[in-house]
Amino acid sequence: MGRRVSSDDDRSLFLVGGEVLTPEGRRRADVTVYRGELAAIGEATPSGGVVVDAVGLLVAPGFVDLQINGGFGRDFTSEPGAIWEVGARLPETGVTAFLPTIITAPRGRIDEARRVLDAGPPPDYRGAVPLGLHLEGPFLSSRRAGTHDPDLLRPPTPEEVADWSVDRHVRLVTLAPELPGATAIVRALVDRGVLVALGHSDASYEEALAGIDAGARLATHLFNAMSPLSHRAPGVVGAVLGDPRIAAGLIVDGIHVHPGALRVAWAAKGPEAIVLVTDAMAAMGMAPGVYRLGDLDITVDEGGPRNPEGRLAGSTLTLDRAVRNLVEFVGVAPDEAVAAAARNPARLLGLPSRGVVAVGRRADLVLLDADLEVRAAIVGGDVVFADPALDVAGAEPRNP
Repeated sequence: MGRRVSSDDDRSLFLVGGEVLTPEGRRRADVTVYRGELAAIGEATPSGGVVVDAVGLLVAPGFVDLQINGGFGRDFTSEPGAIWEVGARLPETGVTAFLPTIITAPRGRIDEARRVLDAGPPPDYRGAVPLGLHLEGPFLSSRRAGTHDPDLLRPPTPEEVADWSVDRHVRLVTLAPELPGATAIVRALVDRGVLVALGHSDASYEEALAGIDAGARLATHLFNAMSPLSHRAPGVVGAVLGDPRIAAGLIVDGIHVHPGALRVAWAAKGPEAIVLVTDAMAAMGMAPGVYRLGDLDITVDEGGPRNPEGRLAGSTLTLDRAVRNLVEFVGVAPDEAVAAAARNPARLLGLPSRGVVAVGRRADLVLLDADLEVRAAIVGGDVVFADPALDVAGAEPRNP
C-alpha cells in the first residue's frame, strides 16, 4: 500500500540526488520545496526538513486526470461523497490533481457533487486535489450514448448551465456539438473559463468544426463514442485529428483504442496535444466483479468493464499505467508520455502552476523509477504516498 509522511508547512522538503524532469529537459539535481512550492532546483544542503533519497528516480510533475468516474470500489456519480476517499488513494497512481467525473444522471446529482466540493475535504485530508467537476452529460447524442441513459439525455439550454462556472466547481463539460443550441452553450461556458470537450457525438465533420470554432478545445476519449473517420465523411474523429486547436483525450488501456490508432493520433496531434485520461470507474484498483457506474451495475473481467448490453463502460486503468502503455504501444519517449499526463492537461485547464517542475510552481510531484512505476507522490509539498522501501528521513510515517 505504501505510506504517508507527516510534514509541516513551515518545514522544507528535500528530494536529493534524483533526475529532475524540467521544461528544458532532464537534469541531475536536488529539489528544495518550501511552503508547498518549488524553492530551488540545484545542489541542496538539507537541514531541518524532510529528506527523500531520490537517487535513481525521476522527479516528474504530478499527473492530472481530467476524466475519472471513481475507483477503489467507489463511484462518484452515485455517491459524490466518495470524492475524498478516492482522492486520498490516487497519489498511489501518480495522480496529484483530478476532475471527478459525473456522468448523465437524474437531475440534482450535479448539485449534490458541487455541495461535496463546497464543503471541502474532511479534517486532515491528504491526497490528490479535486480541481472541479467534469460533467460528461447530459448534453450527449442518443446515437452515441454508450453506457449513458438515453432517457436522461437532452439538448443544452442557457437556463440549465446558468451557474456552471469554475467558481461553482464546473471545470470541464463534454457535449455533442450537433445538438440544438450547443455551439452557443460552448461559447457561454468558455467565456466563464470552463473547458469544453466534444464527445459522445454523432456530429458531421462540419458540425464538429463548428464546435471547435465556438471554443471546444478537447475531445473526450478520442475514437470512442463519436462519429468515425471515413474518407468521405471525416466525422468528429477527422475534425479532431485535423485541427491543431483541439487536443485529444485518449484511454490507453489496450482495450478502448488499438495501438495502431494510437500511433495515428500521436502522429496527427503530436506530443503537445495528446492528453492521457483513465475514464476509470469504481473497479479501478479492485478485483474483477460487479461495480457501479452511475445507476448501472457494470461487470468487470479481463475484457474490461461492460454494461448489461456488452458495451465498454469506463475502464480500470490507472494513469501511471497509461503512461507506461503509451511508451510501450506507441514508442514515445518517457518524458513525452509524462507530459501527456501532467503538462498537457494542466495547460488545458489554464493552470500554469501545475504540470511542470520549475521554481515557483506548486510542488505537486511524482517520483518514478526506471520502469515508470510510482515510488512516491507529493501534493503541495506534502509526501502523501511513499513506497515503504523509499528512504524518507526527518518525519514520522503515517498509515494510509
